[in-house]
Amino acid sequence: MEVKFVVASIYLTVMIVAGCVTIIYLLFSEIFDGVFEGIPFIDPAVILSFLTIGSAAGFLLEKFTSLSTLFTFILASMISAGISALIYFFLLVPIRSAESSLAYTEESLCGQVGRVIVPIPVDGFGEVVIESVNGIITKRATGFDNEAIDYDEEVLIIEAKEGTIYVKKYEAIQFNLK
Repeated sequence: MEVKFVVASIYLTVMIVAGCVTIIYLLFSEIFDGVFEGIPFIDPAVILSFLTIGSAAGFLLEKFTSLSTLFTFILASMISAGISALIYFFLLVPIRSAESSLAYTEESLCGQVGRVIVPIPVDGFGEVVIESVNGIITKRATGFDNEAIDYDEEVLIIEAKEGTIYVKKYEAIQFNLK
């Protein structure tokens, strides 16, 4: 019975240490991700979850079953590997692939269609709203050929520089295919 107590204590210690390191990792994950970026198959989040879940399963199996210590270790490792794989494939991979930046460049606005929300006078400035994957953007606008553009007109962004976009009235081409 003494061996089971020592092994259970080891599992409990590993679980507490891995849990504390997991909390530290959550706070400083950007730094750790940069350190392990060059090593392809090492992901600290998965390793820490494996250790925490494995030690918790091992502790519970040692404490509440009469299985041998070796079988408990193997079973806890299998449980931990399964749950860690589920966490990786169904939680971490989708979250990391869903990351997108809300940043945009002035060059990326060229060719997009917007709508005038403040009329653009001749040789003056108005305002255009652009809906994109980055959200809704409003920009100061002027006519590309210094023409006036009324409120609620659709415009095509021709050029963007120094915080101002140069626009022309947008005329969608309708094709009648019969």
